[in-house]
Amino acid sequence: GDPQGAQCPGMPPALLSPPDAEKTPGYWNKGARRSLDLALALQTTARRAKNIILFMGDGMGLPTMSAARIYKGQLAGGSGEESVLAMETFPHVALAKTYTIDRQVPDSAGTGTAYLCGVKANAKTLGLSGAAVYGKCRTSFGNEVDSILHRARLAGKSVGIVTTTRVQHASPGAAYAHSASRGWYTDANMPKEALRDGCKDIAYQLVHNTDINVILGGGRMYMTPKRTPDPEYPEDEAQNGTRKDGVDLIAEWLSARQGARYVWDKKGLDAVEDDSVSHLMGLFEPKDMKYELNRNASTDPSIVEMTEKAIRILRRNPNGFFLFVEDEWPQAGSGAGAGEGCRSWERVGIPGEQGEGDGGILRAGGRIDHGHHSGRAKQALMEAVMLDRAVARAGELTSPSDTLTVVTADHSHVFTFGGNTLRGNSILGLAPKKAKDKRAYTSILYGNGPGYSIRDGARPAASLPAAEDKDYRQQAAVPLESETHSGEDVVVLAQGPMAHLFHGVQEQHYVAHAMAYAACLEPYASEPGCRAARRASHGTQCSPQPLLALLALCLAAHVVGG
Repeated sequence: GDPQGAQCPGMPPALLSPPDAEKTPGYWNKGARRSLDLALALQTTARRAKNIILFMGDGMGLPTMSAARIYKGQLAGGSGEESVLAMETFPHVALAKTYTIDRQVPDSAGTGTAYLCGVKANAKTLGLSGAAVYGKCRTSFGNEVDSILHRARLAGKSVGIVTTTRVQHASPGAAYAHSASRGWYTDANMPKEALRDGCKDIAYQLVHNTDINVILGGGRMYMTPKRTPDPEYPEDEAQNGTRKDGVDLIAEWLSARQGARYVWDKKGLDAVEDDSVSHLMGLFEPKDMKYELNRNASTDPSIVEMTEKAIRILRRNPNGFFLFVEDEWPQAGSGAGAGEGCRSWERVGIPGEQGEGDGGILRAGGRIDHGHHSGRAKQALMEAVMLDRAVARAGELTSPSDTLTVVTADHSHVFTFGGNTLRGNSILGLAPKKAKDKRAYTSILYGNGPGYSIRDGARPAASLPAAEDKDYRQQAAVPLESETHSGEDVVVLAQGPMAHLFHGVQEQHYVAHAMAYAACLEPYASEPGCRAARRASHGTQCSPQPLLALLALCLAAHVVGG
């Protein structure tokens, strides 16, 4: 029945009343018929994929997707609930179980190893099987597992990484690194024992493990020697290079690759001509890139702009490409310091999220995840909307006839929205009635995190417009310095060749196997249909229509001649 509680004072009416058409059965029947017709016309595409794009929303659980859908619609002036994300138009859907070998609720390193390398692993380890032990360098040797990005490069495809966090973060790191700790960003973050035993930091592996054609994201400070001034913040010593070995990895990367370019701001990225470079590295912040709501659009590229640049460069390869695009739901304090609009979290640890020897630096992964960890839902939802815009732009630049596009998440968060809100209520707004304590509360709440607050022995009342500010922290039930992940399944959406392989409820590592099978990558390179797919990608690319026309002419000539 109706929850008890008084009406909240100052509550705005619903943004839009439902249109009269929605009140008639015919409206819903016609809509269902259209969806049914689309389902009946759906054909599986059994040909192999030339290209693969994997979009990963770090922390983008189903509640976040649903809230982002509403937020997208409200940004466009609608009530929001009936809005449709670009990723939601994909015809094939599955659920993925996110647990790791050692954890019921996972982290981004163990999950990244699953969906990129095809094996479940232990939390906080990258590109290693479950035989490796977190923080123990020697256990990594002989237990390395190769990612689908690495296998795609060996097969002759171009490969790329786009992320809104540091490129050495757990999620992109699983595409190229083998590390017993996700926190070993640079040699300065590693224990002396690990260095003595011969382990390499993640930034070093970025340059030396796999020949990656496009690398776009943050993470400049891990690539240059200690005390090297940052090009964007030269007066801020906290943003200087951190490497103790004195190696300039950016210079090494450039010198080893003919036609390579390095840029560190949007102006440099825009100046890169797509057909003039074979390799592009763009590092746009010392650590993670700024939230979209804090981004300076004149100096920092968006995830949409980075995705477009990557596709335009990678698609020149006649053998195809693999592109990994990540947006992490935001968390506080992981930019350069200025402009993030919140207190620093550099010394705040998330249980299971910080790496050994990383100085307590809060991990990054896609700014969706970061927003949730800091309890700032608006930041998280805007990042989700931006990831969806990148999905839409990628669809305009590629074709589902030869490109398999997959959208998923690594894990979810203890994020929810409820409170019996009315249709059209701001997704960031208040519930329509007060709680039992006679105080207003927001529709969005967290199960735990920094939003927990008691003042004068009571919970503070939520109010507008404060609750709709980009740095507002939604209330949490349990006090933690950082909100945690959650353990429920995440969605996998797919379109393009072999997209029908994504169905049902699967283990998360299945994602990597389905993509590898679709593109004839190891260990599925000898499967039926792969030889013909390789001939097609290596041979002259042409449309079947001229061939059919030529066949028709030949038949006509045969008939006339007969």
